[in-house]
Amino acid sequence: VQLQASGGGLVQAGGSLRLSCAASGRTFSNYALGWFRQAPGKERELVAGITWSDGSAYYADFVKGRFTISRDNAKNTMYLQMNSLKPEDTAVYYCAAVMSGSYMSPSGMDYWGKGTQVTVSS
Repeated sequence: VQLQASGGGLVQAGGSLRLSCAASGRTFSNYALGWFRQAPGKERELVAGITWSDGSAYYADFVKGRFTISRDNAKNTMYLQMNSLKPEDTAVYYCAAVMSGSYMSPSGMDYWGKGTQVTVSS
């Protein structure tokens, strides 16, 4: 199983980025995928999650109204549209997968991709 995150970069505060997570190696119809982030000196935290089968989504309070998670079944790809970015959103963003119905947590995911750096300048 491979999860490949991409789309990070440097953006000014108030700007937007779209992250992609390409999934391969298995079908994910029984999985939920999520975006996590980790800033320097901080613990990894869940940003948003989506159930692959029905697209139901979860958002951490600190991104509600700014970020949108989605998936494209045909492309086996998950996205994170990030708008109104703030300097505190600066972190390495990771995508990960876990069996549907499982609690999403940094220690509980089954598969991880390598991260992509997001830097928001003030």
